Amino acid sequence: MNYTFSDRIATLKPSAIREILKATSQPGVIPFAAGNPAPEAFPIEEVRNLTYQILSENPIAALQYSISEGYPVLRNRLKEYLKANHNIGREFDDLIIVSGAQQGMEMSCKIFCNEGDTIICEDPSFIGSLNAFRSYRVNLVGVPLQHDGIDVNKLEDALKANPKTKLIYLIPNFQNPSGITMSFEKRKAVLALAKKYDVMIVEDNPYGDLRFAGEAIPSIKSMDEDGHVIYCGSFSKILAPGIRVGHVTAPKEIIAKLTVAKQCEDVHTVILSQMICDGFMSHCDMAGHIAKISEIYKNKCQLMIDGLESEFSPNVQFTRPEGGLFLWCTLPEGADMINFCNIAVKEHKVAVVPGTAFTADTNASSQCFRMNYSTPTNEQIVQGIQILGKLTKELF
Repeated sequence: MNYTFSDRIATLKPSAIREILKATSQPGVIPFAAGNPAPEAFPIEEVRNLTYQILSENPIAALQYSISEGYPVLRNRLKEYLKANHNIGREFDDLIIVSGAQQGMEMSCKIFCNEGDTIICEDPSFIGSLNAFRSYRVNLVGVPLQHDGIDVNKLEDALKANPKTKLIYLIPNFQNPSGITMSFEKRKAVLALAKKYDVMIVEDNPYGDLRFAGEAIPSIKSMDEDGHVIYCGSFSKILAPGIRVGHVTAPKEIIAKLTVAKQCEDVHTVILSQMICDGFMSHCDMAGHIAKISEIYKNKCQLMIDGLESEFSPNVQFTRPEGGLFLWCTLPEGADMINFCNIAVKEHKVAVVPGTAFTADTNASSQCFRMNYSTPTNEQIVQGIQILGKLTKELF
C-alpha cells in the first residue's frame, strides 16, 4: 500500500540528533552528541523512596485520571517557588504542568499560530522546538546570535519584515546549542520589542538552575508586567528527563487555551511523575541537589575546555558557557563541517552534532558543531578531545 501523509508531517525530517544518537549507542562511541544528564546527577535513592511512599500511601491518586492543569499540590508549590526564587508570576498569571517543557513550546505554537504565521527564533536554536514549530507549517525566521545573545537590531528588522509574527522563541540561559547566555540589557530590549510589536515571547529555560559560573540574570518573565511572556521550565535537567514533567507560566487566558490543547493531546501529564516532583521539592534538599549537579557540570565543562585549549587547532573557536550542558565550536571559514562530523563518528567513533541540525532554515549551511559534556565520562572527555583535536590539526 502507498501511504500519503499529511502535509504537516510529510516534509519533516528526522531529528539529526536522534539519528546521530543511533551511532552513539554503538559500542565504543564517545557521546559528545548526546544531551542527557550525567548518570551521577540522578537522585536515584530519593526517587526510589518517594515512589515507594506514594504507591504505599496514595496509590489510587497516583494511578487514576486527574485534571489537565496538573497535580494541584505541585502546581501551587511551583507557583510559590518561582515567585520566591525568580520573581516569576503576577496576579494575571497561572501555571500548567506539561509533559516536558517541549510540549509547552509545541502547544504555544498550536494556540497562537495559523499556517503561514511567523515564529522568530535564535539562529541556531533547539531542534526539538524548531521541528515542533515546523509541524504547524509556520514561517521560521532565524536571527543570529552574538556573544551576549540574540542580535537585537536584526530582531527588530525581522519583526518589521514579518508583520504576521506571533511568537519570539528564546533560550536565554546557556542556550542550546551554543551555550551562550543573554545579557540583562538584551533581555530588557527584547521585552521592549515584544511590547512595541505586540508579539508574545516564549522563554524556554530548561538549564537556568544549572549555573556554575558568573552571576544569575533575571528571567525575561520576571520583568513581564503586561503579559507578553510565556515561561517554560522543566524538571528534566534537575531531576530526571524520563519522568517528563515540565511547567508553563503565562497569563490565565493563555493557560486556559493551553489546557484545552493538552486535553486534546494527552489529557494530563503522568500523575505519579508529578507526585514524585512534588515530594522531591517538599521532602528533599532540592537546593543542595542542584548545587551538587552544577558542580558536576562545572568540572566536566572545565575538563572539556582545558582539552579544547590544549588539543584543538587554534583555528577552531568555541564558546565558554557559564552553565548548562553544551558548548559550540566554530570551524574556520571554508571548512567542510559535515565532512568533519562524519569522519569523527565513522572513522574515530566520536559523535558530535553538526550545526545544520539547529538552523532555522533547513537548507542553511553552518561552520559549527555542538558538543555535550554532561553525558560522557571524564575519561571519555579526555580521550574524545584528544581524537578530535588531532583531526582538527590535520584538517584545519
